[in-house]
Amino acid sequence: MTSAPDGLPPLREVIRRHGLIAKKSLGQNFLLDLNLAARIGRAAGALAGVTVLEIGSGPGGLTRALLALGAERVIAIERDQRAIAALQEIAEAYPGRLDIVAGDALSIDPRPRVDRGVDLGADLGADRGPVRIVANLPYNIATPLLLSWICVEPWPPWYDAAILMFQREVAERIVALPGSKSYGRLSVLVQWRCEARILFDVNPSAFVPPPKVTSSLIRLVPRADPLPCDRKLLEAVTQAAFGQRRKMLRQSLRSLGVDVAALLSAAGLNPTARAEDIPIDGFVSLARALAVQRSLRHDADA
Repeated sequence: MTSAPDGLPPLREVIRRHGLIAKKSLGQNFLLDLNLAARIGRAAGALAGVTVLEIGSGPGGLTRALLALGAERVIAIERDQRAIAALQEIAEAYPGRLDIVAGDALSIDPRPRVDRGVDLGADLGADRGPVRIVANLPYNIATPLLLSWICVEPWPPWYDAAILMFQREVAERIVALPGSKSYGRLSVLVQWRCEARILFDVNPSAFVPPPKVTSSLIRLVPRADPLPCDRKLLEAVTQAAFGQRRKMLRQSLRSLGVDVAALLSAAGLNPTARAEDIPIDGFVSLARALAVQRSLRHDADA
């Protein structure tokens, strides 16, 4: 079996040698096509001087592509201990450029690692190059990870773009527009803070084992100045509205425990509208109105 262009063994050989049979419990679907991995890496733009955060590296196909395309550093977070040895072989082929972090991405704060110990309260861009997230995300943690990156404070975040693989259904929810069946809380929260678009689809046959659904690669670019509102209140109003998306807002927002009629009036929204019809700026207006109501109530109770 011949080596790949980077001099490392073919991925199928790596999987065989390290016993990397994909585990459903870890949401694993290994990407074995190095040409496709390179296409994903190129979608991240020029990587010279860039630190890349990768989640769920597995046997390292995308990891190898990112390094070959010139990423200054790749920080690979991998929970599966079986994959660590395979990644260490890549680290030896690219000395000083691959940092392997063994652990659960949901419980690891990547900022101290991408920042090389610089004070996180300082101007990060003055001390290091840009950071980009590029990952074939494990499907079982993809949405929680995305929300953790979207809800990070302060904003703008520590990364300048995220190129991420999702199940097509989730990707469609992320980019959905008001009035569509896929439009929901995830659409609002992501698009409030990021520009989002689907780059291309990936056939199930590109993975081992092949998933039962098509995958899509998405590019997210953080907005420098999202419409101002309290993020937690935006989360609250979208949770209430989409939690009962079939109901009119005058009913679904009752769970907020405020004067719903006054809230909707202040936000300039029709009480008979439903969540799927409200654009992002409408939800921002709701969050602002909720902030005013709670502040007035707090003052009255003081």
